[in-house]
Amino acid sequence: MVRRTRHAAYEICYHFVWVPKYRRNVLVDDIPQRLTVLLHEKAQEMGGEIIDLAIQPDHVHLFGIFPPTLTPHQIMHRLKGYTAFVLRKEFPHLRSRLPNMWTRSYYVGTAGNVSAQTIQRYIDAQKGR
Repeated sequence: MVRRTRHAAYEICYHFVWVPKYRRNVLVDDIPQRLTVLLHEKAQEMGGEIIDLAIQPDHVHLFGIFPPTLTPHQIMHRLKGYTAFVLRKEFPHLRSRLPNMWTRSYYVGTAGNVSAQTIQRYIDAQKGR
């Protein structure tokens, strides 16, 4: 799934995990469906694509591809900021239950199609040319 911009070809797959404030079980009822729509909208607006998404009552797993012009911090800031604003507006009980929708922390990992050993072998092979 190599993507392209005018000046780059990339395949940067991120795995993000984040939780509601106090890890409360608030992602229930209609909230997961709405959160799914909001995350897809915002990811597309940023030039990214969500490959997989799992929303549990107390945390979110997102696996997606985003352009190299965005840092993981920027991606999380935009996704969490946008979803918090809309969800708290559409579901008023979230405002009374939580001072903020999401914690400031998150987990991010990257995934690719090749291992570090494969890349190292490729670079070593290029040195001999």
